[in-house]
Amino acid sequence: MTDEVTRIAVGGDRPYEVLVGRDLFGEVPGLLPGAGRVAVLHAPPLTELADAVAERLRAAGATPLSIEVPDAEAGKRIEVAADCWDRLGAAGFTRTDALVGVGGGAVTDLTGFVAACWLRGVRWVAVPTSLLGMVDAAVGGKTGVNTAAGKNLVGAFHPPAGVLADLATLDSLPPADLAAGLAEVVKCGFIADPVILDLVERDPAAAVDPAGAVTRELIERAIRVKADVVSADLREAGQREVLNYGHTLAHAIEKVEDYRWRHGHAVAVGTVYAGTLARLAGRLDPATAGRHRDVLAALGLPTSYPADAWPDLLAAMRVDKKARGSRLRFVVLDGLARPALLEGPSDELLHEAYREIAS
Repeated sequence: MTDEVTRIAVGGDRPYEVLVGRDLFGEVPGLLPGAGRVAVLHAPPLTELADAVAERLRAAGATPLSIEVPDAEAGKRIEVAADCWDRLGAAGFTRTDALVGVGGGAVTDLTGFVAACWLRGVRWVAVPTSLLGMVDAAVGGKTGVNTAAGKNLVGAFHPPAGVLADLATLDSLPPADLAAGLAEVVKCGFIADPVILDLVERDPAAAVDPAGAVTRELIERAIRVKADVVSADLREAGQREVLNYGHTLAHAIEKVEDYRWRHGHAVAVGTVYAGTLARLAGRLDPATAGRHRDVLAALGLPTSYPADAWPDLLAAMRVDKKARGSRLRFVVLDGLARPALLEGPSDELLHEAYREIAS
């Protein structure tokens, strides 16, 4: 195992780097020069890691403030954000102070949103501890919380000062969570980097070995895909929308499940659906469409959802962020690594595609 650090640049108006390696917590203070106070947000299971980050900050002369938030999607609520703002206010946080989010995608989403709103924007650093967080949530500057109407409907574009993808944090990650994170990696393979698909197909077991070279390569390739896209389109004016491949149905599943499903599991089903929809619309060849199910199933990920859930799923999709008025819009493929949009598909076509993947 190499101890080298890979640095992946994310461009735009506020460029930063994603560092991939092991034992990276010592990099946090250098990303926040001049910060006198630094709030470290974390969920209860990650108290030990958050304390380690806080100790590095303290050794560098900053005063850390530990803020424990509810785990997973339960923490992505406006009430939780409001409590964080109250804590920052009580501690006297100013514009030169900063935040660090230690945890999965929910914690880094929340941390970025709290930072975006406090004094109209202060610095923050993401320390994702899940594979999903490393390749998706922590990279790109999209922050937010969920509401009763749907997922991530309230948020802000607020890039971090840096992202530390410390691979050592994956060593204790439950296998199901590691595999779930790979759904976002596979998505990147279909929209931009087919080598990802080749690596998974060649050795699915190696793909879920957190200490292995294959998993690291998959992570770095997925981060590069996202970095390239968001560097050109931070605010989702056009190109960035391709990163939502599979997410229209995925977010609907999460809402119907009241966020009890892992995000990656929902993305896996949504990705299979997107491939099926593109084939039925005459946009994608059958072999590539079928490859969606094969690659994701090889990782032990779900590829179907109950047939009787369709009415609720359709209703949830109609409030998706990509919808325009009453017209649904889906990211589809016109071929491998050729993402495009399908606008206003008929309800009949949508239902036909769902019937093919339904259990």
